[in-house]
Amino acid sequence: MESDHHHQHYSSSSSSSSEEEEEDRSRQKASRSSTKWVIMMGRVLIDPRAKWVQEWNRAFLLVCATGLLLDPLFFYAASISEACLCLFIDGWFAVTVTVLRCMTDALHLWNMWLQFKMVKVERIAHCGSDGHEDDEYTEKEVACRYLKSKKRFLLDLFVILPVPQVLLWVVVPSLLEKGYTAGVTTTVLLIMFLFQYFPKIYHSVCYLRRMQNLSGYIFGTVWWGVALNMIAYFVAAHAAGACWYLLGLQRATKCLNEQCRATQGCMPRTLTCEKIMYYGSNNSRDRFRLIWAENRDVRFMCIDSADNFEYGAYRWTVPLVTNENRLEKVLFPIFWGLMTLSTFGNLESTTDWLEVVFNIIILTIGLILVTMLIGNIKVFLNATTSKKQAMQLKMRNLEWWMKQRRLPVNFRHRVRQYERQHWAATRGVDECEMTGNLPEGLRRDIKYHLCLDLVRQVPLFQHMDDLVLENICDRVKSLIFPKGEVITREGEPVQRMLFVVRGHLQSSQVLRDGVESQCMLGPGNFSGDELLSWCLRRPFIERLPPSSFTLLTLETTEAFGLEAEDVKYVTQHFRYTFVNEKVKRSARYYSPGWRTWAVVAIQLAWRRYRHRLTLTSLSFIRPRRPLSRSSSMGEDRLRLYTVLLTSPKPEQGDFAF
Repeated sequence: MESDHHHQHYSSSSSSSSEEEEEDRSRQKASRSSTKWVIMMGRVLIDPRAKWVQEWNRAFLLVCATGLLLDPLFFYAASISEACLCLFIDGWFAVTVTVLRCMTDALHLWNMWLQFKMVKVERIAHCGSDGHEDDEYTEKEVACRYLKSKKRFLLDLFVILPVPQVLLWVVVPSLLEKGYTAGVTTTVLLIMFLFQYFPKIYHSVCYLRRMQNLSGYIFGTVWWGVALNMIAYFVAAHAAGACWYLLGLQRATKCLNEQCRATQGCMPRTLTCEKIMYYGSNNSRDRFRLIWAENRDVRFMCIDSADNFEYGAYRWTVPLVTNENRLEKVLFPIFWGLMTLSTFGNLESTTDWLEVVFNIIILTIGLILVTMLIGNIKVFLNATTSKKQAMQLKMRNLEWWMKQRRLPVNFRHRVRQYERQHWAATRGVDECEMTGNLPEGLRRDIKYHLCLDLVRQVPLFQHMDDLVLENICDRVKSLIFPKGEVITREGEPVQRMLFVVRGHLQSSQVLRDGVESQCMLGPGNFSGDELLSWCLRRPFIERLPPSSFTLLTLETTEAFGLEAEDVKYVTQHFRYTFVNEKVKRSARYYSPGWRTWAVVAIQLAWRRYRHRLTLTSLSFIRPRRPLSRSSSMGEDRLRLYTVLLTSPKPEQGDFAF
């Protein structure tokens, strides 16, 4: 009866302790989430380290690249009518490009609004544990800091000014209606476009650098780095091709202007179509315009062939300026830009100073971009292939060594499996080697930042203060175990405590008479709790405690471990933490040894109770006999209960400190 009462008391106490553990964890999670909510959203502030902010930064970087691709498209709205030999603006194309540009400007405005709410990382780091900051800082200083930054607010505002929209819809039609030549109009369009386009490129580069400084990377993979360099090269080719098209259009209008001066009755206004904005119907009834359109000499000199006028580097633009296919008009200049930047020219140039300067700029930019593109791609590919080559060399050496030592086939298979899984998890990056040469304080802070979330997932550490967690994070080591690996055997000395992060372990214990107890350890569980009792036992014994279980990996398992010396250091220097009642209950509740013993005790109590009920029901049929003289079935059951009762269990002194 005493044993029954003891087992029932233990089961009730374990259930009550489990309820308290769940309540404590829920309160702790609620407090952490509420604190973060107060810091970031309750005060209408945004943490730049938040995941959704980083995703938005990546998306906005692609928006900036899209904006750089859209602005040169405004040049293609200007064309020469092949039927009327006059300059006009493609209305539908201009509407499409303007709408797309306004959409990117709207995304720029949204990003500016986020910058008004974005808190500096340094200010978040110095925020109090209660999650509150100064009201004045929350309300005013964030916005003022962004407004006063010249490279941020003013530049963000400048790049969304509707300069190309105003030029295309207001300035260019106004100049043409006032009688200015097409050469003057295209020059104004080119200068004003470059006036905003170069700062826009600088803005995108600054945003890219800010992303790198904030998180250390942009997209996290080498291939995205290659893609960004290719996008930059494509943007440069697109912009160069658009400028080449506009200058070719200017050269074609120059030819038409010279022919107009040589033609009697032709006025400069004749070179501009009667309806500047063309939407599909531009039938002219002006007699002089009809005569000009039917002039075969003008068409032969300027439109039909590029050999009759000195087009120079723009000779390929002659069929484009009158082409009604918008897709061909856009794609061919891009092809020209890619070809010219990649091959450094083969440009035929005249003595016109603007054309010579344009060719010099194109050749210089092409030389710089090709050099940077090849260099960056080589660096990226070398960063990827060098680690793979090192891995292949290591595997080759391992194969040679295993062959020389004549290791069995199963050992070789286990070695290969471990190396492959270790490579898949780390990609050849050794964190200990990377942080080993750093200053002690910086190394400790980095490990605390990397391991804190993982350590807090362990229920045993949820009731410990930050000082203890910092020392634990400084000493934990990341471990990877392949599937089917025996980590610890029963009876061997316990070398470390293991805390499962990902994967599952099978913990098995041999009871009396060959009966085996098994349980599964998943993320958040731990093993090696014998070290806690060993470290806190007085008097202290140097001999490591034996393991009560055999640990076997059921799948590839990631865990972090605390060596025995590290557990000893933490328990000796922070003994007050481990005498906390919550920590003791957590250790007992999540300990595999105590759980196994509890299961055995509960099964014993339940089977003995069912056996009594059976004996009571049989007493009405035949005379009741003493328990020692019951049937053979009852005697076998009692022997089984005796085996379960005397099964191994944790020491009575465990966690009784």
